[in-house]
This record gives sequence, C-alpha cells and structure tokens, in this order.
Amino acid sequence: MIASLSGAVAAVDPAGLVVVVSGVGFRVLLPPGAATGWHVGEEATLHTSLVVREDALTLYGFASPADRDCFELVQQASGIGPRIGLAVVAVLGPSGLAQAVRTENLTALTKVPGIGRKGAQKLVIELKDKVLDLGFAPPGPAGTAHPAPTGWREAVASGLQGLGWTAKDAEAACAAVEEQVESDPGMPVSAIMRAALASLARA
Repeated sequence: MIASLSGAVAAVDPAGLVVVVSGVGFRVLLPPGAATGWHVGEEATLHTSLVVREDALTLYGFASPADRDCFELVQQASGIGPRIGLAVVAVLGPSGLAQAVRTENLTALTKVPGIGRKGAQKLVIELKDKVLDLGFAPPGPAGTAHPAPTGWREAVASGLQGLGWTAKDAEAACAAVEEQVESDPGMPVSAIMRAALASLARA
C-alpha cells in the first residue's frame, strides 16, 4: 500500500495533483476544493490511500492521516465508494463523521451529497463501533491545509459543484462565508468549504 507521497507538484487541476517522486509522476485525487492553493514546483506531502478496482488503480490524497482514515473507514459501510468517501472528508471531516455516527445524527450525515436517510442509517449501524478508532492527527508540515489564496471563491465554488450543488447555490454559499474569510485571511480552503456547506444546509 502507498501510505504517503512526498515530491514536487507537476500539475494541478480541480480534481487533484500530479506529484513527481523519483522521476515518476503520481496522479492523486483530492477531496473537492483541496487542490486549491497548490502550485506547480511546490513540494507536497500527501497521506494516501490506494483503491484497487478490476480496471483501475486510483490514488487518493489527504492533508492528514485522520482524513485518510476517515475516507477508508466510511467505505467499510455497504454502498459507499471513493466518490462519497471524498465527499464525507470534505463535508464532515474525521471528527464530524465520528460525532455524527456516535450521536446517530442522521441530519448531519445526509448533508453529504450521495447519502440519503437510509444510507445514513447504514453508516450509524455499521460504523458505530469503528469510529472510535479514528485518529485526529494534525496536518503534516506540507499537508494540504493551505491558507486560502486570493482565488478561493473559484476553488470553493468548483468544489461545491463537484459535490452536486448548482452554480447558483455555490455562488450564494461563497457570498455567505465571504465576511468570515476576510476576517481570517489564514483560513484554509478546507475550512471555507465546510463553512460554505454549513450555510447551504441552513438555507
């Protein structure tokens, strides 16, 4: 298993990065919005999970071991695959998932695109004894918890649309958190994403 990668960023797009390690470029998919802030030539360290399918080997990258553990754990529930796993990391994060499952908070779980009420009930039943094992390690020294760049709005809007929200909803969510970002210029994009999702949930 490839547990982590460290190398130079060779390419960036909304879905992820290409990281070059010893001359080999690894395509790494990230949670929605997490690619923002990376630049070509920058050194990156990502905690990774390799998903093996009959027709593909896909590498997913995260800012911390806890995010990776959250991604892998949620897929132990029936009917949950990597796409929804990434959405869980983006919307809830490890602590949010653990709390929602422990307290049987179906409303919080159904905020994740792709998880309906029955899916949320499955998560509670199948993961309740497992979320206690989720670690809460801080991001590594070169993790993806970058402060928000000037173009955070475009990145967050793109991430929200990647989760299934409309362009109009994404723009409204960005407007709702703009004041919060201005008051905290160092706010990571992942935190802005969660604040934007919270505003959509209240709407």
